[in-house]
Amino acid sequence: MISQRHLINLSRRYTHSLCKNLNNMRIVQFKTEDDPTVRVGVIQGDTVVDINAGDKTLPNSLVSILQREGALDTIKRLAAKPVKHHGIDDVRLVSPITNPDKILGVALNFKDFADKVGAPYPKEPIVFSKFASVIIGPYDDVPTTTATNAMDWEGELVAVIGKKARNVKAADALDYVFGYTATQDLTAKDWISRSGGQLLTCKNMDGFSPLGPCVVTKDELQDPHNIRIRTWVNGVLKQDGNTENMIFGIDKIIEYLSSAMTLLPGDIVCTGTPYGVGSNQNPPQYLKEGDLLETDVENVGKLSNRIMNVL
Repeated sequence: MISQRHLINLSRRYTHSLCKNLNNMRIVQFKTEDDPTVRVGVIQGDTVVDINAGDKTLPNSLVSILQREGALDTIKRLAAKPVKHHGIDDVRLVSPITNPDKILGVALNFKDFADKVGAPYPKEPIVFSKFASVIIGPYDDVPTTTATNAMDWEGELVAVIGKKARNVKAADALDYVFGYTATQDLTAKDWISRSGGQLLTCKNMDGFSPLGPCVVTKDELQDPHNIRIRTWVNGVLKQDGNTENMIFGIDKIIEYLSSAMTLLPGDIVCTGTPYGVGSNQNPPQYLKEGDLLETDVENVGKLSNRIMNVL
């Protein structure tokens, strides 16, 4: 049996190879063995540049840094002249976004999904929210729970808001995006019917938002509406879709959300999942203890999460 550490290393190498090949700005949050403090860094080859070491006045949180003027310029400047760096195998990557003001998601937002289940396309985005407390890291175990027998996978591209957005038009919406990351929008499908169709409890069980492994800045993702999303369970490919099949593009989603609420720096928007989730299988298949869930969002990175009894 392949060890979890080996799988984590494979996922890390995949993400680092993207950084090398594309010369991308990939921002992470991490801890070291001798310091449990979360720090902000930038992946450069096989190292992580410690941004906080370069400027001790910076917060130890990407969300808090994004709330400052010129956040990206600051990160680029510190990454260009590193004061301290760590070997990639000497750090533990945690979620690149923690404690955002809002986690917003869009349900039934892929044409292939709607077409194959026979659902009409929504006339406007179907929005739900998640709690910041359910975020876990890109390689963390997802805790099992007796509350559900239908834990389902939903691989997604995530937009990270970079500046305050209110009443933004679609034509300008991507100017408000700082970058992108990946998530598994885990969902307890049996709780949808139990809760009368609402999407709160089913989305917010402990550990239901693996996120990461990095935030790639928007200038490095040339077209967010042409990104391949894949999910594997125990090495078997389950989802293989593309964001070109979104019903509402990221620009339209931001326009819609900002018409009703103010989006703040560090807020994250989960943009929907393609066909191939567990409830789409015949018969339906759901995650159980011991399963390995892997998620690849093209040009962003790969998550690797084991379903384990960790509580």
